[in-house]
Amino acid sequence: MGRVAKEHGALLAEAHLSAIIQSSDDAIISKDLNGTVLSWNPAATRIFGFTEAEMVGQSIRRLIPAARQAEEDDILARIARGDRVQSFDTMRCRKGGVEIAVSLTVSPVVDGNGRIVGASKIARDISAREQGQRALRESEARFRMLADNISQLAWVADESGWIGWYNKRWYDFTGVPEGSTDGWAWDRVHHPDHVVKVRDRFAASIAAGTEWEDTFPLRRHDGEFRWFLSRAKPIIGEDGRTVSWFGTNTDVTEMLEKEEQIRVLLMEVNHRSKNLLSVVQALARRSGGGDAEFLRRFENRLASLSANQDLLVRRGWSTIMMDELVDAQLGILAQSSRAQVETHGATTPLSPRSAEIIGMALHELATNALKYGALSVPYGRVILSWDESADGRFTIDWRECGGPSVAPPEGHGFGTTLIRHIPARSLNAEVTLDYAPTGLHWKLDCTTAIARSLAS
Repeated sequence: MGRVAKEHGALLAEAHLSAIIQSSDDAIISKDLNGTVLSWNPAATRIFGFTEAEMVGQSIRRLIPAARQAEEDDILARIARGDRVQSFDTMRCRKGGVEIAVSLTVSPVVDGNGRIVGASKIARDISAREQGQRALRESEARFRMLADNISQLAWVADESGWIGWYNKRWYDFTGVPEGSTDGWAWDRVHHPDHVVKVRDRFAASIAAGTEWEDTFPLRRHDGEFRWFLSRAKPIIGEDGRTVSWFGTNTDVTEMLEKEEQIRVLLMEVNHRSKNLLSVVQALARRSGGGDAEFLRRFENRLASLSANQDLLVRRGWSTIMMDELVDAQLGILAQSSRAQVETHGATTPLSPRSAEIIGMALHELATNALKYGALSVPYGRVILSWDESADGRFTIDWRECGGPSVAPPEGHGFGTTLIRHIPARSLNAEVTLDYAPTGLHWKLDCTTAIARSLAS
């Protein structure tokens, strides 16, 4: 290749390099070993705000905050030794004094004789990246502050249930070294009588992708076991699959102890009320004047109240299920008579007061059927059904068939009050009582809201 061709090639290469420098998005600056700026590309103007005329011949220290001037001393010293400064994140000043985050790469410039005569600097504006990282750090700090200061023990597991993070509360409570219960090693703080069941139920929820809930004891750092209500919720990704699980353990020891105290007190109240019913029963026998029929019906009604009382105590004096109420009130029947009663209905919740009123009515109906109606003969039948309709109505239907012919009673006693008047008044219900010759038909119709929420 001739001299002219070489010179032309060199000019082309120089022009190409100049084009790269001029079009670069990064600031490309050259300086001598004293830090004086020798060249300044357009990106440097865009990033720092100074024009080429304002910076060439000026010290590069013009861009460096006062508190960071020592950085330039270190950079110049390293360049003089032939070292290269790579990916150095720091702060520099724009025109006007506003500081911006930049990433610097500084390399020595060598002349034809191999001497280091200056440095080239590439500066990249990383303000957006720094803002994003700062926002992420702040978000992580807020999450950590929240997670470590809530009252629950909290943890995060991957999609397989492998736990990789616990909050500070977990370690404060258990006293175990950080990381020692990662994965499936949490069983070390579980009670041995419960851990297999807990593992199986958690694994089943993970396999099904459904929320997990369980109650079990965990060992505190002092060796005491305390009861926790534990829940975990699957976190679903954009593809609809579980990507992680977020779980909490809430200490419910005191709550369970109070519930047990309440249960014991309710049992004691129930026991004392039954004793009182026994006293009332004894007084009735002494005062009944030999009226055996009165005593029989009176004792049966006391038994109905007692059955309701037992059911309410078992339920903690809260919601009573209709099917349980039916079973309790039909418990007066012998096995053969109970087989003659056909029941249909969903597990419908009732308030305690509603359960008392309906229970007494069902007891009276069963007693009358046993003495006068369909249950007084072996071939008689009773069909008892209940239903909640879509329009907010709750109905109970008692229908007898196959028994002796029925006629309306000549008078109405307290039994009619229990069956018709008390439910109609207390439940604001429509009560139908039909003494059809083929069998008694009783129907109660009220709103579902009243049946569920009537105050006791």
